Amino acid sequence: MIDIAAISEKLGLFSEQSRLNTLADFNNMAIYDNPVVAIAAADDPLFDELNKPDVVSSIHMTPKEWLPGAKSVISYFLPFSEPIRKSNTLTGDYPSIEWTYGRYEGEAFNNAVRKYLADYLISLGAKAVVPALDPRYKVILYTSAWSERHIAYIAGLGTFNLSKSLITEKGCAGRFGSVITDLEIAPTVRPYSSLYEYCSNCNACIARCPVDAIDPSGKDHPPCHKFQDEMLEKYKPRYGCGKCQTGVPCEYSIP
Repeated sequence: MIDIAAISEKLGLFSEQSRLNTLADFNNMAIYDNPVVAIAAADDPLFDELNKPDVVSSIHMTPKEWLPGAKSVISYFLPFSEPIRKSNTLTGDYPSIEWTYGRYEGEAFNNAVRKYLADYLISLGAKAVVPALDPRYKVILYTSAWSERHIAYIAGLGTFNLSKSLITEKGCAGRFGSVITDLEIAPTVRPYSSLYEYCSNCNACIARCPVDAIDPSGKDHPPCHKFQDEMLEKYKPRYGCGKCQTGVPCEYSIP
C-alpha cells in the first residue's frame, strides 16, 4: 500500500535528479529544495466550503467533481532554494532576476512534478487527475477552479498569513501543487485549527510590499496583480515579485 513516505521519497528523488529543477543561466543553481508532502481525504468537508464566493469562488470544484470516485488529494510544497530566496531579499523594490527565473522556469518544473506524480499513481493501477493541467481548469479574475494554497491548507501543510501566502514548516517562499487520486492514502492530521494560526501578525510583509497592497487587515489583490503585469513587461517572458515571501520571519519556517 502506498503511503506519504513513499510519495515523499519519490518526489524528493525527482527534485534532486531532474535538470528541470536547475537554472543553466546561473551555473545550474537549484530552483527548489525537496518538497514537503501532505495528504487530504477527498471527502474532507472543508472541500465543500471552497466554492463559496467569500472563501475561494463559486467556480471552485471539489475533488470528486474532478475525479468521480476520488479518495485522496496529494498536496506538496516546493520551497525555493536559498540562493533564489536570498537574491530577492537583497534587491530593492523589483524582484531579483533569479526570482523571476524561479517563478517562470520553476512553474515549468512544478508542472513536471504534477505530471510525474500522476503518472506514478497511474503506474500503480490508480486513476489520477491534475486539476492545474486539466482542460477544465480556469481562472476568473483572482480566483480559480482549484486553489493550490487552499488545498494545501486542507491537507495540513500550513496556514495563511497577511499576504495570503501559506506558511509551511519550510516557510512560505515557494510553490504548491497537487494531484487527485482514487487510491486511499492515510490523510495527514492537520496540526492547526484556524486559517491564520501560524501567522504572528508581525506586519513585516506590509513593509516589504512595493505597492502597499498589504495592510493589517490583509491583502488587496488588484494592485498586486497590476505590479505583476508590470514585471511581466519588464522581464518578459518571466515575471514575479515575492517580496512579501522573502526577508520576513515566515520565509523559512513557522515563526
